[in-house]
Amino acid sequence: MKNHLISILSIIALVSFLLFTCKDEKQVVNSEIKYETTGPDSGYLVIVGGNMKDTSIINRFIALAGGPEAQMIVIPTASGETKIDNAKAAMVLTSAGAKNVTVLHTYDTVVANSADFVAPLKKARGVWFDGGRQWHLVDAYANTLTEKEIRNVLSRGGVIGGSSAGATIQGSYLVRGDTKTNTVVMGDHEKGFGYLKNSAIDQHILVRNRQNDLEPVISKYHNLLGIGLDENTAIVVKGNEFEVIGQSYVAIHDYRLWQENPAGKRKLKNGAKFFFLRKGDRYNLKTREVTKWGGDPTRNILPDTIKKR
Repeated sequence: MKNHLISILSIIALVSFLLFTCKDEKQVVNSEIKYETTGPDSGYLVIVGGNMKDTSIINRFIALAGGPEAQMIVIPTASGETKIDNAKAAMVLTSAGAKNVTVLHTYDTVVANSADFVAPLKKARGVWFDGGRQWHLVDAYANTLTEKEIRNVLSRGGVIGGSSAGATIQGSYLVRGDTKTNTVVMGDHEKGFGYLKNSAIDQHILVRNRQNDLEPVISKYHNLLGIGLDENTAIVVKGNEFEVIGQSYVAIHDYRLWQENPAGKRKLKNGAKFFFLRKGDRYNLKTREVTKWGGDPTRNILPDTIKKR
């Protein structure tokens, strides 16, 4: 009986030790997470939440590309259409005054990997991704010469922009990348082009009641910064900072601020999983701090994240 009791106590002690060890290991892992998102070393990104009507957004893209005379590319591949109307696809830029616009499109990775196909990209100062389904862009261009030359536009100090699917593709994690339906947030395609490193980008968030849809992504990948853009709203990224332009809101999902994060020093109020930025606000991606806040200072939910300028 005594030996039996000793055995039971030994088992209890072992289980307690293992649970304590696992808890410590989880805390160590959380403390080692690098909550850091970075933009391109050179050039700019214009990331739009869809249904772009505010002309200031496309005008900013054209200006960053070097003005109406600059060489620009429109990529309509995300549409998934069997036949592309080039004039219609180019209108996103030509209707705003751009004069030298080339439409570049293929679903064939062999074509996308050819020197002839990428030739226009070598002179381009701006690349615009139209909307549709973002996984079409991955299937056509990932790991091809086209993807390389698009990135080189940034290296030359140019600009990459896009709306809806053209926004999400710019993140490192491909939100709504499922080939069956756009309602699956974490689908069979999960890798974007990563112009904005360590990020997950969603669009149409308020109009389509998607403001909470990035939660499962951030719950699984704590290091990612979730950026949800409403329609007719954009962020303009230069280096590691962005400015909000347009007419609605941008939702920031940062796991550091979640109540469930044991390593977090600051928490969003009322168990919230995101906070909003709007036109004129600025945000540092690398430090994850609001650097300019245009809202009512008495209603700022994160007063200690604002850097004084």
